[in-house]
Amino acid sequence: MLQATTIKFLKDLKRNNNREWFEKNRKTYEAAKADYLEFVTEVLTELKKKDTTLEGIEAKQCTFRINRDVRFSKNKDPYKTNMGAGISKGGKKMLYAGYYFHCEPGNAFIAGGVWMPMAPELKKIRQEIDYSFEAFNKIITNKKFVAQFGELEKTDALVRPPKGYEETNPAIGFLKLKSFIASSTFTDDDLTSKDLVKKVVAACETLKPLNDFLNTALEG
Repeated sequence: MLQATTIKFLKDLKRNNNREWFEKNRKTYEAAKADYLEFVTEVLTELKKKDTTLEGIEAKQCTFRINRDVRFSKNKDPYKTNMGAGISKGGKKMLYAGYYFHCEPGNAFIAGGVWMPMAPELKKIRQEIDYSFEAFNKIITNKKFVAQFGELEKTDALVRPPKGYEETNPAIGFLKLKSFIASSTFTDDDLTSKDLVKKVVAACETLKPLNDFLNTALEG
């Protein structure tokens, strides 16, 4: 579970997203940061029992800085209003398909898969889906998967089929995707629940077959 003070800090930060307020409340931030790191450590400990590719990964390799990169953004708020953790055998760099937990009051979620891979990696994933569509479809239509994650997100998709594929391809709806992500939301009550680690790990376990499929493509 996460401490209520951690969630309160994030709510307060959203209302006071400036350096002066942040510096005055730095001790509270440091406590919230430590709390989140402990939570991610607990998740990793349990998740490693189910996903051996995570051996050797530590929580500090998975958590993101709270400072925003505002160089190319119209939004100049200096801080993120969430705490995130990207868990894969590449750590938060997410070179491989992995798990992502987003802690933000009112917008918390767990996600898995690959977000916006580069062209060579995207090509590999599309080829694997095309060659092994039956196996891929079995994963994303699994009852347990659908119950928690529904369908893969389709916000990033081509209008026309990618080069080398026809509109009549049975997998065309997925071959048009530029990201391969499934996500599920958590309530604010979930964030401070004693069952949070258990729920996150269970969700990751449901996501694992998708990640395994995508990583087979990336490593192949």
